[in-house]
Amino acid sequence: MTTALTLEADPYILPLPGPESPVVMDRWITAGNTHSNSRYSEDMWSMGPLTDNPGDSIHKINLRKCPASLRSEVRRIVWVLINGELRPTYVRERGFQNRTRDGVISMRDNILQWLKFSRWLGRQGISQLSDCTMEHWKAYAAKCTSGCTRGHALTVLRWLSDLWAFDQLSVSPCGITRPPWEDEGIDDYLPAETGESGGENKTEPLDPAVIGPLLTWSIRLVEDLSGDILAAWAERRRMHARVKATPSTRGGLAAVKNYLQPLVDSGVLLPATVSRKHGITLAHHYVAAVTGASWNQVHDFATRRGLRALAAQRPGPSPLQVPVTGRIEGRPWREFMDYEETPILLRHLVTAAAIVILYLTGMRPQEAQSLRSGCCPDLEPNEDGSMPRQLIRSHHYKNVRDSHGHHISAGEERAVPWVAITPVVNAIRVLERIVPKGELLFSSTHHDVVSQRKHHGALKRASLGRRVEDLVSWINQEATAQGLPAQMVPEDPHGNLGLSRLRRTLAWHIARRPGGLVALAIQYGHMRTALDARTSSGYGNRERRGFHGELDVETALAAAQTAARLRDAAAAGEKISGPAARRALIGTTSIPSFEGALTTPKAAARFLARDGLVLFDNPDAFLICAFKRDTALCDPDPGATAPNQFACQLGCGNAVRTDSHAQAAREHADRLDAKAALVPQPLGDRFHLAANRFRALADAHDSAAQAAQAAQAAQEAIA
Repeated sequence: MTTALTLEADPYILPLPGPESPVVMDRWITAGNTHSNSRYSEDMWSMGPLTDNPGDSIHKINLRKCPASLRSEVRRIVWVLINGELRPTYVRERGFQNRTRDGVISMRDNILQWLKFSRWLGRQGISQLSDCTMEHWKAYAAKCTSGCTRGHALTVLRWLSDLWAFDQLSVSPCGITRPPWEDEGIDDYLPAETGESGGENKTEPLDPAVIGPLLTWSIRLVEDLSGDILAAWAERRRMHARVKATPSTRGGLAAVKNYLQPLVDSGVLLPATVSRKHGITLAHHYVAAVTGASWNQVHDFATRRGLRALAAQRPGPSPLQVPVTGRIEGRPWREFMDYEETPILLRHLVTAAAIVILYLTGMRPQEAQSLRSGCCPDLEPNEDGSMPRQLIRSHHYKNVRDSHGHHISAGEERAVPWVAITPVVNAIRVLERIVPKGELLFSSTHHDVVSQRKHHGALKRASLGRRVEDLVSWINQEATAQGLPAQMVPEDPHGNLGLSRLRRTLAWHIARRPGGLVALAIQYGHMRTALDARTSSGYGNRERRGFHGELDVETALAAAQTAARLRDAAAAGEKISGPAARRALIGTTSIPSFEGALTTPKAAARFLARDGLVLFDNPDAFLICAFKRDTALCDPDPGATAPNQFACQLGCGNAVRTDSHAQAAREHADRLDAKAALVPQPLGDRFHLAANRFRALADAHDSAAQAAQAAQAAQEAIA
């Protein structure tokens, strides 16, 4: 009766589960979730019933990692965490903004911290949670926050507070004491602020020397070589299915002998494969397919004649009867497609498609993992004959909650679709040829082409990360074999090429290379992709929610570095010219107040909003733009905080040049004159005219440039 009254009076209190109670209550399981539910008495709990994001792994909670003396109590509180909701008053006190239930990853990390704490308590001789004293809390807080950033330490202490908070939501609480920082304030339990930050904006972009050939080969695989790979894959699957359906017959055995014996006798290479168990061995499936025999007949014949060892000594190819149409640098890239190589090539093709999609849209990995066949439908021309923008419908997952503050594992469809440029559409079309209609483009089941395991959802981030590293190895081998050493992918100075780095790299290139054209690898000269500059800049459109924050951060960092370089150049005695010279010098004086702070989208947006004082280097135009919307001739959008650098115009009132810019313009003019001597006269004349224009820019700077007298003049202007 008391329990019933308690539950009726306080809807946040949960009843005691029984041994056979489900770990996840039905109310939290969505209709389409088919993952098995663990029982309360089990020591290994699956979080599958809470996992609807196809990009997430199925996490498990191992309660055996809790000391036996504390396990029953910790088990009870973990169950309450999984099925309960924090009280709104508790949430508001911490400024969580309606975060009454977290997602699976946060739950897992929270529980893991509780298990660590329980093991520490066990080592202190604590056998029940109610014996945990204030001194225990303080000692563990000091231990677990040592060496942490302030932000991570805050998260850990809040997880520990939740142990007490969720205990209060059980009809039979364990009685663990309230942590002292809940009453005394948390600041004294946190390490000092170091100014370091984490997350996407802390991620290092890929080196330009890395992303160039990586993107080049990725688009090459998708656009030039995918037809051969997919045709070979279809033929391989047809042959494999034929072998599975072929019975053993006398004619089959004779065919095997007639095919293999001449190869053995002549001393030529034998069709070989690599087996996990036996290493290099005879390609049994291939031989069975081309002879029309059963696999068992090939195996028996090879065993009797010792062909496994012979194939290891004389390993050869397994040619497929499909035409090779792909070209690399104008030459066929293969003499023939190989039965045994095809699964490897298909794996690299899928990885290349992932790189193209992630890099040329700016999607987060989990958003790309949720894409399905049909997400980017073909479009009909507009009435005027023009084509509308190609759009990608996708889901996003970060901070998606319902009106009650519950995290939604399945995410929700983005209100604003992604804009897809041609290489992205091509990558999606390739993936749609591999998976069934409506299936995830990166379905684990359909892309596990070797083992054919029935994995949950999409390829996971760790798996895709390994595939990227494997693709880089293949690219370098292929570049060497094709005689293209300049197209190899070098090692990145910051280590592995993680998927999250692609998003940051896109922002880096758009912000620091006019128009972001480096994202299409045009600067590297390897691509036949040629898009109008204004069109190609569309994939970085600032109206695209979810990516503009990262782009603003990278743009602000680039602008701050430009201002710092101008300040240093002026201090070193370089002269400056241009209608915006004084305004640019004023802009350099505000940099110290922003240095080290431009790592969040809000701070970056405030920095960029200083119309007329933000400086953008444009090396192609040999100038700095002190961007002011009203005087810009590059046709910026209303409210723009950065220029259209690809559309830079002579005579713009925002232009600034230094002695270094003038010198670079002259050097470029010399290079153009040198080129002019090597090409036909009409083209050479154009090169000479362009060279004269750049020299005229340098001469105009020399005649108008003045010593900066930077600091005092700028400070007076500010005052």
